[in-house]
Amino acid sequence: MRTVVISQPMFLPWVGLFEQMQTADVFVHFDDVQFPQGRSFVSRVQVKTRDGIRWLSVPIARDGSSPRISDVCISEDGGWRRKHLETLRHNYGRAANFPAMFELAQELLLVPQSSLSEFNILSLERIAACLGLKCTFVRASALGRGGRSSERLISICAELGAETYVTGHGARNYLDHEKFEEAGMTVRYMDYAVEPWPQLHGEFTPFVTVLDLLAAVPFSEARGHFRSEAVDWRTFLKRSP
Repeated sequence: MRTVVISQPMFLPWVGLFEQMQTADVFVHFDDVQFPQGRSFVSRVQVKTRDGIRWLSVPIARDGSSPRISDVCISEDGGWRRKHLETLRHNYGRAANFPAMFELAQELLLVPQSSLSEFNILSLERIAACLGLKCTFVRASALGRGGRSSERLISICAELGAETYVTGHGARNYLDHEKFEEAGMTVRYMDYAVEPWPQLHGEFTPFVTVLDLLAAVPFSEARGHFRSEAVDWRTFLKRSP
């Protein structure tokens, strides 16, 4: 059964996105939708520190418009790349797999990339490779499919030959599940159940950057902590009214 996942390109995101990726035959970077207003995981992520949760954010060069994600440029003011690396070094330096994680973080953060979308996409695909994920990556901007909301998602899935569409919890607020079924596709939601890993700085939380996991265990063992499954949308909605 051919499975498609569609997601906005996020900044060094949490493990759950890679669990979605693991279910996919094709993963679509939803790069040509409007850049979210306000706070967004497209440009920031949480890390655990000795003083609690902290946000790592990518500074955006704003011009007052409402651009597509693919049009957003990174601002290089303030030396944010080096600051992020220092935050990772300071708070994960004692983690068992820190040297390998930090080498990867340097590889990702020090690339002179001005496009936020390109930065996120290249980072996601590089991390996926480190995790041994084998899905095919596609950019929505390369498909040329129009429409709004569920209509566009269905169109993209149809072009890619999807029989199943897997999505995260946020989609419950807008997805037209029946329309997917009318188009001959099933919708499944991630039922998140991450296996905890050895984590520094207090009580475990999965809602931090995947770099947290990669600092804790060898890359080859990281997917052993993936426990989530995709469940039918009716089952999901009954569990989470």
